[in-house]
Amino acid sequence: MARRPTIKDIARGAGVSESAVSFALNGRPGVSEDTRARVRRVAEELGWQPHHAARVLSGERCGAVGLVLARPAHTLGVESFFLQLVSGVQEVLSAGRTALLFQVVEDIEAECAVHRRWWAERRVDGVLVVDPRTRDPRPELLARLGLPAVFVGGTGEPVPADSPPPLSSVWADDARAMAGVLRHLHGLGHRRVTHIAGLPGLAHTARRITSLRAEARRLGLPEDHVRSVPTDYSDAEGAAATRRVLAEPDPPTALVYDNDVMAVAGSAVAAGLGIPVPGRLSIVAWDDSALCRVTHPRLTALVRDTAGFGRLAAEELLALLAGGPPRARESELPRLEPRESTAPPPAAY
Repeated sequence: MARRPTIKDIARGAGVSESAVSFALNGRPGVSEDTRARVRRVAEELGWQPHHAARVLSGERCGAVGLVLARPAHTLGVESFFLQLVSGVQEVLSAGRTALLFQVVEDIEAECAVHRRWWAERRVDGVLVVDPRTRDPRPELLARLGLPAVFVGGTGEPVPADSPPPLSSVWADDARAMAGVLRHLHGLGHRRVTHIAGLPGLAHTARRITSLRAEARRLGLPEDHVRSVPTDYSDAEGAAATRRVLAEPDPPTALVYDNDVMAVAGSAVAAGLGIPVPGRLSIVAWDDSALCRVTHPRLTALVRDTAGFGRLAAEELLALLAGGPPRARESELPRLEPRESTAPPPAAY
């Protein structure tokens, strides 16, 4: 195994004392600029890097941020959202030479335990927090720990005025996007619309459900004609929910799915039941992906730059770590991209 270069090796190569090397590498006075440049050149040639544990013990930042995903692993499957989100996060962190520590756990209690452990072990300088809950223990916990955090999707709560360091968030207007989807379907003539929703405890699920109901009332649609059915985001539950609602005496003429995987699964269920899309059933997917574009018919979907959303979150966290103020930054509004899966319902429906 190759031996890691030491300060002694650098001192020998640069022809200076070990204390001079320490001064030069830590930016301290006491050495000339020529000596500082020579030391740094030798350190680079030898491939020297500061010892991580020593940096942490000295009070320096550890150079890593954390992301915990509290969802059952089987529900992630081929869902593209988190892959795109993490790719955007990683793009920003890599440019800043910051590592991403990622962990998947079963539930929110396990996530809180990970945050407490990371804080105690000084594993991360800050965290990105996804899937804000309607009743979320994480804002209070992270504020109490003093662990800088950015909530991806909003915190669901006001930023505490006295939290050191403060929490911040990036978010997109799910409510306005959902209202736009229902207006699109209503404009096509649909009067019975079912929303195949995600996990019921998530803040963005609640926002979409509330917005759907409010827009239905504004359009004068009966309450029992526009509703939401919660699932766990998986293709299996998406397919099962689709099968149930299509078997009802007055089935919906349009389905809105909270992710692309469920929308594709629902389209397959409709095909298996002999229900043509969009002839008798229109389908809309939340968050466009390659799945939506290769399925036949191609699925109408809400399009947004998910990688850009991840970049925004990472930029905000790095800004917090640099001493910036807490901010709630809004991302672009998801844009509806009509494709072949939506059309007016047949007159008989």
